[in-house]
Amino acid sequence: MSTITNDLVQYLKAFVVDERRELFEEKIQQRTKHITIVLENIFQGRNISASIRSADCFGIQDVHIIENDNIFNDDSEVSMGAEKWITISRHNQKKHNSTEAIKKLKSEGYQIIAATPHNTNCNLFDVDVRKQKVALIFGAEVKGCSEQALALADKKIKIPMYGFTESFNISVSVSLCLQHLTYKLRKASFDWRMTENEQDKAMLQWLRNSIKSSAKIEEEYLSNHCKK
Repeated sequence: MSTITNDLVQYLKAFVVDERRELFEEKIQQRTKHITIVLENIFQGRNISASIRSADCFGIQDVHIIENDNIFNDDSEVSMGAEKWITISRHNQKKHNSTEAIKKLKSEGYQIIAATPHNTNCNLFDVDVRKQKVALIFGAEVKGCSEQALALADKKIKIPMYGFTESFNISVSVSLCLQHLTYKLRKASFDWRMTENEQDKAMLQWLRNSIKSSAKIEEEYLSNHCKK
């Protein structure tokens, strides 16, 4: 992000109360892009909304939603407003959304890990978050991840289970994976936090979603800034 963005962030901070600004500055230091989740063609919006809520709770900044057949509509009673704090990327513009989304994540340095109860080559506890960024893909109930996603995945993992039921609910699976992997992440010795530019971008989103008439305030600021 440019210097103007950082300047804008600092300007907008004056429009929130001290307690909220301090909370934002505290939470931004706990945010990470080292782990992201990808929700592929999920039918029930409640599962996506619950997953977004979990992502926020565990400090995950990015959520990718692939809409091949199913269109996502947020359920605010489930997400509890978490979508305001998460950067959501929706992949729905191409015929092969899953393939395009996964290839883009790979180009950004992510290892692609598909969560599936079948034909896995490791389990959740084996995932090493230190070597490479992690993109976890979760598919729809019953059908699971698509053939394209499984073919492109670097690894296919399962969550260890000890009962008769084959799999967890999607949103429960997301929470279990994030709880375990973010625990590993926060115990690791490398820097998993977002860069200053990434923090500025996220902070700008939070401020825009928190300030009444933020678009007008921002427009006036940028207009005056350009005149200088």
